[in-house]
Amino acid sequence: LLVSPPVLIICLSVLETLLNTKLETADLKWLTPFSPQWEELSGLDEEQHSVRTYEVCDLQRTPGLAHWLRTGWVPRRGAVHVYATLRFTMLECLSLSRAGRSCKETFTVFYFESDADTATAFTPAWMENPYIKVDTVAAEHLTRKRPGAEATGKVNVKTLRLGPLTKAGFYLAFQDQGACMALLSLHLFYKKCAQLTVNLTHFPETVPRELVVPVAGSCVADAVPTPGPSPSLYCREDGQWAEQPVTGCSCAPGFEAAEGNTRCRACAQGTFKPLSGEGSCQPCPANSHSSTIGSPVCQCRNGYFRARTDFRGAPCTAPPSAPRSVVPRLNGSSLRLEWSAPLESGGREDLTYALRCRECRPGGSCTPCGGDLTFDPGPRDLVEPWVAVRGLRPDFTYTFEVTALNGVSSLATGPVPFEAVNVTTDREVPPPVSDIRVTRSSPSSLSLAWAVPRAPSGAVLDYEVKYHEKVRPGRTPCTPRGLGGTVGHVLGAAESRASECRGGCLSVNGTPCGSSGTKVYIDPFTYEDPNEAVREFAKEIDVSYVKIEEVIGAGEFGEVCRGRLKAPGKKESCVAIKTLKGGYTERQRREFLSEASIMGQFEHPNIIRLEGVVTNSVPVMILTEFMENGALDSFLRLNDGQFTVIQLVGMLRGIASGMRYLAEMSYVHRDLAARNILVNSNLVCKVSDFGLSRFLEENSSDPTYTSSLGGKIPIRWTAPEAIAFRKFTSASDAWSYGIVMWEVMSFGERPYWDMSNQDVINAIEQDYRLPPPPDCPTSLHQLMLDCWQKDRNARPRFPQVVSALDKMIRNPASLKIVARENSGASHPLLDQRQPHYSAFGSVGEWLRAIKMGRYEESFAAAGFGSFELVSQISAEDLLRIGVTLAGHQKKILASVQHMKSQAKPGAPGGSGAPAPQY
Repeated sequence: LLVSPPVLIICLSVLETLLNTKLETADLKWLTPFSPQWEELSGLDEEQHSVRTYEVCDLQRTPGLAHWLRTGWVPRRGAVHVYATLRFTMLECLSLSRAGRSCKETFTVFYFESDADTATAFTPAWMENPYIKVDTVAAEHLTRKRPGAEATGKVNVKTLRLGPLTKAGFYLAFQDQGACMALLSLHLFYKKCAQLTVNLTHFPETVPRELVVPVAGSCVADAVPTPGPSPSLYCREDGQWAEQPVTGCSCAPGFEAAEGNTRCRACAQGTFKPLSGEGSCQPCPANSHSSTIGSPVCQCRNGYFRARTDFRGAPCTAPPSAPRSVVPRLNGSSLRLEWSAPLESGGREDLTYALRCRECRPGGSCTPCGGDLTFDPGPRDLVEPWVAVRGLRPDFTYTFEVTALNGVSSLATGPVPFEAVNVTTDREVPPPVSDIRVTRSSPSSLSLAWAVPRAPSGAVLDYEVKYHEKVRPGRTPCTPRGLGGTVGHVLGAAESRASECRGGCLSVNGTPCGSSGTKVYIDPFTYEDPNEAVREFAKEIDVSYVKIEEVIGAGEFGEVCRGRLKAPGKKESCVAIKTLKGGYTERQRREFLSEASIMGQFEHPNIIRLEGVVTNSVPVMILTEFMENGALDSFLRLNDGQFTVIQLVGMLRGIASGMRYLAEMSYVHRDLAARNILVNSNLVCKVSDFGLSRFLEENSSDPTYTSSLGGKIPIRWTAPEAIAFRKFTSASDAWSYGIVMWEVMSFGERPYWDMSNQDVINAIEQDYRLPPPPDCPTSLHQLMLDCWQKDRNARPRFPQVVSALDKMIRNPASLKIVARENSGASHPLLDQRQPHYSAFGSVGEWLRAIKMGRYEESFAAAGFGSFELVSQISAEDLLRIGVTLAGHQKKILASVQHMKSQAKPGAPGGSGAPAPQY
């Protein structure tokens, strides 16, 4: 529940699984000392799913003898406290006829920490020290064993807390000292505080720490920090955020809080929000509009303006109309002009008036009025609707234009409206006096002299002198305000700047920078400062342009998210965002960004495109184009049998084209696999994941990679010379491409199935190769075998691979020749596709084994509940059952045919005997 502060935070913790034996399909192979008193068995859980269990019941043991069972090494993945949920059953001692005094109804749980998987059958010692005891577990529900009847009773569920943990991982151990029990499942997990958005602040998903430290929040998209402390919350051990107020972010101008203060919503068209803060979007003020969303200000409509001093949210106004009814009152050489206010003020209150004057001499030309006229209070910035004019010449005609002005008049274009009046002076108007001179002065007297003016109508009879006190510093003049000055503004300055030449241009293979030829890949780790490689090859993106929408996975260094990128002047796009988790070292940051330095050098339609990086804020991010269908292997498994061969070959062609481009740039991928191919909505495949170098140097918990040969290598996809001698070349990438071909044609099957890595190495060394997947064209399997040539020089180059696939696409008939079922495989470890019918206990188990478990209920509902009936099934029966996909029909019918061939006399398991009953 999210409300404005103070806030009560209620959220569910996130459970992150470290181990869940209910999901394991292969043997757990946990260790027991000496003789295995704990026995690993297959069983069914309450939902009738196959699970691996451990049972122990040594009623004749020596008193005090303990039976130990230890799990494999479990990486804690940053968790400080780990929880273990045990599901087990336990027999009641009283119901066991052979039970002696040593029979118990409890067992003990321990754990042992280590920084690596270093435990052996002898270390740590099988005793309570050095293990750390977690708890002695007693059964709440005991199972009674009655003679001649199955044991009955409820399953016990117990959750224990381990920690605090400090090392990289741990082992869990179980000690039995006389109980008859079955450990049905073990679920190891830790709790995380779920990502939370409250009061416009986002807190990432966080693992609790032993020492509780505040988790810094970040403002959501379109929000900005407010003054004061940065927002933070505390992540408790139980995976819950502490209840406390959260403040520190507010929506930016043009955005308002929405959805319980969890995001900022752009103001709709016709509304605006001028400032950041808690306010809401408001309708545009009068005479303005906003034609786009997210407007911090509404634009004025044509003919309306805002003055520079107006508030951004003020209404837009217009210049006033002209003053009305100008009335002149002439008195000799003096004139008083009066007028009425304009009908339209423009919506403003800062109305002023201004005068313009022209004078026409008798029988002469007209010019602007000279400096001998005086205006009281002045010709401009008049607040009152009147002005006094003195110094009119006799027999002159004067034209006065009165204009009304306000704060936006200077912004308008076009002529300013005015009201004009003409005034003609009388011939007897005394002439003005000019050229006044001071002839003598004293502290108390002053003598003035001037020339006698020419009077056209007669002699001058007398003169009138007016004077006023001069303004002294610090005193206010007694006269009204005078003329205003004009301030000039420098509107702009031309500026030129020489372009800068970026350094770091590297000569490659003797080819100078800027010369023609193929572009060659430059290893970012050759830079003295790796950050320079990032600046050289990856564009920095302002974090405000990035919006994270959803976490879609986890990478080596942090989370992988889906988000949106909206840069100014560009269309918004969907992007994938890799983030660098907090607490990283400088080396981890460098390795994380090295993938961007590599990816930024590539530009090809079948190579994932780098959009840019965010390095100037936390978290550090790598942004790439978003591929809607995700990784190729999981996409194929999800759509098993739903694509035609020509569609699959088209996907392979795109991958080969991308690899051809990388080979031309002298770049070796080293980790080409279907999991590292991404698929977009148009089924275009693009090569991705350019970070294997870290696996060759650092430890990794990924089981795909092995360290048995001194480094992290994806054994099932790697050429023999790369495994043995670290000879990584485009030829070793070609070997990996052959494995990708096999993955694609088998719809995401795991190469070499459940074989161990060492078994794969041994089989390849003996020249055994993967057999063709079901319905695989012979030409495609032959191309795979070519890629798997032991001599790397004999393998096809990627241009040849592209050419071969193009020929197949142009000649679809060549794809109709299908490889025989067992061609190319004679090694028993490699021929695991069709198990013997006797390996299945039910029709449902058989369907699940061939990945058709989705039809289990449909088979049962249609009456095909036994192998005898299934052996007679036809394509028409499959349609009736609901198997409509052609690929699924072929897979089921092929498996049925295989089972029937096993039952024939002379077939494996038959030996001429009667056919077994299914």
